[in-house]
Amino acid sequence: MGLRSAVGSLVIFFQLYGICTGFEENCTNYKTQFERVFSVPGDVAMLNSTVVSPDVFDFTSVPYNITWYHSKTGQEISNQTGQILVQMETLWFLNVTLEDSGEYVSILRTPFQCCRQATELVVELPIPGECGRPRKAVQMISKGVSDTLSCPLKDYIKKLDRYNIPSSIKWYTGCELIEDEKDGYNYRDRTTLMINMVDAQHDRFHTCTLTFSLGGINGSVSETIDADVSDVYSMVPQVLEPAGEIIKAQMGLNFTKRCRVFVPGTEMPSIVWFIVWLARGDFISTTHPSDRVYTSEPSMWVQNAPKKGIWLERLLMFTKLKEEDFYVNYTCRVYSSRGFPEGYFTLLPTDPDIIVPVGSVFGAVTVLFIISVIIYYLFKVDIVLWFRRVFPVLYTNKDLDGKLYDAYVAYPQPCAIGYSEQVETFALHTLPEVLEKACGYKLFIAGRDCLPGQAIVDSVEENIQASRRLLLVYTASTFTSKRQTTSTSSNNNNNLSKNSNDNCQSNTGDSNSSTSFDGDEEVHPDTRQQLECVAAMHRVLLEGTLKVVLVELEEITPAQLDLFPESVRHLRKKQGAVCWWKNLRTRRKRKTCMKRKEEEETGGQDIQLSPSLSPSARFWKEMRYYMPVRGKRAV
Repeated sequence: MGLRSAVGSLVIFFQLYGICTGFEENCTNYKTQFERVFSVPGDVAMLNSTVVSPDVFDFTSVPYNITWYHSKTGQEISNQTGQILVQMETLWFLNVTLEDSGEYVSILRTPFQCCRQATELVVELPIPGECGRPRKAVQMISKGVSDTLSCPLKDYIKKLDRYNIPSSIKWYTGCELIEDEKDGYNYRDRTTLMINMVDAQHDRFHTCTLTFSLGGINGSVSETIDADVSDVYSMVPQVLEPAGEIIKAQMGLNFTKRCRVFVPGTEMPSIVWFIVWLARGDFISTTHPSDRVYTSEPSMWVQNAPKKGIWLERLLMFTKLKEEDFYVNYTCRVYSSRGFPEGYFTLLPTDPDIIVPVGSVFGAVTVLFIISVIIYYLFKVDIVLWFRRVFPVLYTNKDLDGKLYDAYVAYPQPCAIGYSEQVETFALHTLPEVLEKACGYKLFIAGRDCLPGQAIVDSVEENIQASRRLLLVYTASTFTSKRQTTSTSSNNNNNLSKNSNDNCQSNTGDSNSSTSFDGDEEVHPDTRQQLECVAAMHRVLLEGTLKVVLVELEEITPAQLDLFPESVRHLRKKQGAVCWWKNLRTRRKRKTCMKRKEEEETGGQDIQLSPSLSPSARFWKEMRYYMPVRGKRAV
């Protein structure tokens, strides 16, 4: 018997030793929580360990367990039906008694550490004759305005919501139930009671009671509020700016945005704690201008009309905007006992200024177009000739069109008005020398290629029909019959068209078919020249089957041009003329020094410059421009 008693005592000893060892093991001691839990007999009380926190360890990834102990006895606390429920970090007393007062220790163990924390439960008896809890929370409400009371049981509601346990709250004033939307009261949400137009009668105790079902027990917990009605009031702060706007700013420049808050009230709102700016959830706390992003110190001023209140303002400033500052919501938040109203704005970069680049591009295109037009106008002939030479396959082979000649050369014949040796030399020698020998064209020249005995009409008609172009060579006197016109033109153009043929024979004795210019000479109208001109203009202006190239040997004055046939004037105005006299003038300017030296050597006599016979000369380029294209593409 004694042995059995000794063995039993030894077992109890080791059990107690193990308990004490687990309770007194080497754990980080977080001591007793500052906030105590107050309750009354019959209520539900919740003790919550705060060591399950990211500040202590990563409870989302590290496994852990929590054990609750009674501080006085050191015994581990376990579930007791209808009395105690242990839910990890939460210890529930489902039916509080006076004996439950005391400290309770929670020990958290992980594979790497151990932590302990004490929580004190204070159980008090209700005050006799008074409904509500003996411990009361004081909340101030403002007289003459609508105000709210907030139930202090939000932690209980959050915990029950985590358990998916439904709960409900009822409000009482004294011992009377407050019904929603009666007597100036409104249940605004689960934890807030709205009082419309607060007056002195609301200066009393208000109790909120939370009821729920937990661990098979229908329980409740209450908190009593001492509503202190004050004549001095301040309402919920109103954040007027920013107001959710989108602001565009230019990168690299400075930027400032203000936060404007109005607090309706009768005096400075002591309940307003402070105004802060946030970005990406972090506070912008610096107020030093040396930092790129900083805030100003808060400013405040009183407004008495039209509505009493206090204005609060705080600036957010950027000394230089960077790419990282854009596409971010910047929030201004007011911390107060009335809530935490806030406003925000979004900062975006300014849209690209397309006016400048578009204007630049348009201006550049315009300038390029103008330059291109000028270049084409100045070098059109060279560009076209180069293109024909490089890409002959783009042009039709004219040898297959049945034509015998590339051009028909029409010029004043001997004994005709406008005839001169220079004109004849140009037509019979200069043109063939360049166009035929150097350029490979085939010309029909009346004074060279006519068949003997062929009628003039037949010759003109057949050979013009067999030609792709008609080169109309003329001077100022070609289309006139007045000698003074010829003489004036000849004197002004180095005697180029001076009548120098003394051997012309007249083929008719009719005085009406000749014109006498002096006592020894007679000049006859050229029938062939008239036929050539009429046939050419008919095909050009009426039929459109022939292209005429006007070859102007001497400069034509406006007075001389008025004497030209209307058809020639029209064609000259429409397409222009290839001017041989410009070629001579250009060569004369280039050789001024040489000419002066030769004039001195020849005693001041007029020296004719030899014309350029190079196909690369400007005159011959223009002639080749108007001549048929020597293409290689077969039709």
